[in-house]
Amino acid sequence: METQLRPPPDVGGTARLYLAVARGGFRRYSTYRAATVAGAVTNTVFGFILAYTFIALWQARPGLGGYDTAQAVTYIWISQSLLATVAVLGGGFQDDIQERFRKGDIAVDLYRPVDFQGWWLANDIGRAGFQLLARGVLPVVAGCLAFDTRLPHDPSVWAVFLVSVLLAVVVSFGLRFLVSLTGFWLQDADGIRSVTVVLTMFFSGMLLPLGLFPGWLGEIARVLPWAAMIQIPTDVFLERSAGTGLFGSLGLQALWAVLLLAAGQGVQRLATRKVVVQGG
Repeated sequence: METQLRPPPDVGGTARLYLAVARGGFRRYSTYRAATVAGAVTNTVFGFILAYTFIALWQARPGLGGYDTAQAVTYIWISQSLLATVAVLGGGFQDDIQERFRKGDIAVDLYRPVDFQGWWLANDIGRAGFQLLARGVLPVVAGCLAFDTRLPHDPSVWAVFLVSVLLAVVVSFGLRFLVSLTGFWLQDADGIRSVTVVLTMFFSGMLLPLGLFPGWLGEIARVLPWAAMIQIPTDVFLERSAGTGLFGSLGLQALWAVLLLAAGQGVQRLATRKVVVQGG
């Protein structure tokens, strides 16, 4: 009997495809210039408001949460620079998928010869790269010029910070992708998205460093996936994580990234079966 062998997967071609999708996501968001400038200015204005608030708080309570005043102010500016990058308030590909649900184009997407999750992940990484450059730089520069901040002097810290930001984007994508997939059953995921945004704002460290949370709430918050989005990258930048602590922080981000992507693949397979059954 003659055995037919399947051709090996074209790994290089798949990588080039995802790279092209990421570049497309970067270019797409670069066309929204007015919105980008407005967003960067908004992040900067809120950064000033929060920075002065934190200065007053830390003057009243020096060393609060293990941060000195310069670290606390720097925390504000780094977190503001990451808000759009990790899509704390949602958006990005979620709006695209929601629109495709409404038009019925989602069924076509699932039968394309490319992984549905991988396609949108590559697109979101491109979006995040643009947002980091376009909306992340201005707040940090403004904060450094106006306040006493603490920047890393070791170039390797900046490199590790970028790795942490990439992992934060993947974790954020994993959460938002799972929320978007609920649209297969609910037809409209806006309600779930709203709840997720509130949880993200509270548990990511966007409003306050998680070290300020009391007792068991702080302990739990630091190991939830949302902490991987703002708290961990910012602490990496501030060099609060070093040695085994640094590997532990990056490891927690990587663990949640893997778990959420795996969960997304599982839910995606269930959604594909649902589409097949409904489609006859």
